[in-house]
Amino acid sequence: MPAAPEHLAFIDGRRVPAEEWIDVRDPADARVIARVPRCGAPHMDEAVRAARSAYESAWRFTAPAERSLVCRRIAEGLRAERAGLAALETRDTGKPISQSLTDVDVAARYFDFYAGAVEALSGETFLPDGGLLAFTLREPYGVCGHIIPWNYPLQVAARTLAPALAAGNCCVLKPAEDAPLTALRLAGIALAAGLPAGVLNVVPGYGEEAGAALTAHPDVDHLAFTGSREVGEAVMTAAARNIVPVTLELGGKSPHIVLPDFDAGRAVPLIVGSITEHAGQNCSAGSRLLVHESVHDELVEALAKAFDALRIGPGSGDPDLGPLISAKQRDRVLGYLDEARRTCALVTGGGAPEGREYADGFYVEPTILDRVTPAHRVFNEEIFGPVLCISSFGSLEEAVELAEHTTYGLSAGVWTSDVGAAHWLARRLRVGQVFINNYSAAGGVELPFGGYKNSGIGVEKGFEALREYTRCKTVALHTEPRHSTSSPLVEGESTR
Repeated sequence: MPAAPEHLAFIDGRRVPAEEWIDVRDPADARVIARVPRCGAPHMDEAVRAARSAYESAWRFTAPAERSLVCRRIAEGLRAERAGLAALETRDTGKPISQSLTDVDVAARYFDFYAGAVEALSGETFLPDGGLLAFTLREPYGVCGHIIPWNYPLQVAARTLAPALAAGNCCVLKPAEDAPLTALRLAGIALAAGLPAGVLNVVPGYGEEAGAALTAHPDVDHLAFTGSREVGEAVMTAAARNIVPVTLELGGKSPHIVLPDFDAGRAVPLIVGSITEHAGQNCSAGSRLLVHESVHDELVEALAKAFDALRIGPGSGDPDLGPLISAKQRDRVLGYLDEARRTCALVTGGGAPEGREYADGFYVEPTILDRVTPAHRVFNEEIFGPVLCISSFGSLEEAVELAEHTTYGLSAGVWTSDVGAAHWLARRLRVGQVFINNYSAAGGVELPFGGYKNSGIGVEKGFEALREYTRCKTVALHTEPRHSTSSPLVEGESTR
């Protein structure tokens, strides 16, 4: 069998190997499909120094119009390689090819959006007392560190890099060791699009080595992390030691709240999709279903039928559901299910699918658990798999109480034709996004995206992200004239 191709780190505009390597596996069959360098602190230090040099020498002084043009060229480069990038993303993450194609489209859209938005970025003007003219400037932080997850590597890389680069920062990105390939390819696309060497550096490695070195580096000015709450706490602790700001997106346990007058024809497909997209490995997955007791049986029956019709298989065949990212993640999800089967009502699924075609991959059946209460671990903890947990309520107040029971606050869905009830719930749910009669509308790059409670700090997407990657400077100018307003400016010269 030929050796797996090597995808090298990208530092200061050049490809960089390492003495040790990490195997990258296809989740559909566990085969090694690539090797990436096992980078550590020396590589990360080299990348940060390259970013600092590029920032100080050129990128911070590049006009917004020029940065905009480079971002548009990156978007064009992504679209030009759409099919190849999607195929790489599917082999790397296991997700269905149609979802990977969408990820490429969204990644390109991020660069297009921020290419336009950065030219509209401006400060404010003030006229305080005392003859002062004051105004604010939005300036880049400098060197930004980015640590991205394995579930949406290309899309999340673009989501954090596009506003940071457009705003004038230089970036060092550490992709997840389980799915680093498209982020490494993005670096090459960006260089070909005219991004100067050192402005974007992509350094693969393990979190406890390369990731820890990035978060602790004293010359990093801003950190962005997407991943688990536990690792987010470590990132925030490291940032606190260096007194640098963080943007954290840490996951969720998002509920759908279904009232008696819900539209089943619209709700059922979107509820199913919200927990089965990328096999439920989605921070804003609708993993809890809180349904009014009067329509409980009707909705559970419809969902069970929809779940049983889902196709499972390798992402290259574009099924409804691909494998999970790794054996470790599969076993973690199955552990939750083993425990839940003893205390909850299993409606459908509940284990690994049977058959030779699934034997080597990391598959889990789409699963519905009913009669789940706040006493159950599956009600409160993020499973990160295709598992929908159903609970019933009798009043709006009870629905809010159930929704708010977890420590997360990322998203929520509300299903009703009652506008008053929808707004009442939206005001009381402590989440960053409330979707009414839809779900995941925040997939649009224009809409701000962030969480409450343990779901994170800061805002991604939309124009707000540009502000996240800039700091505010106030300039106050004394405007009183040096000469008397009642005499000529120059002796003997008319003031007319």
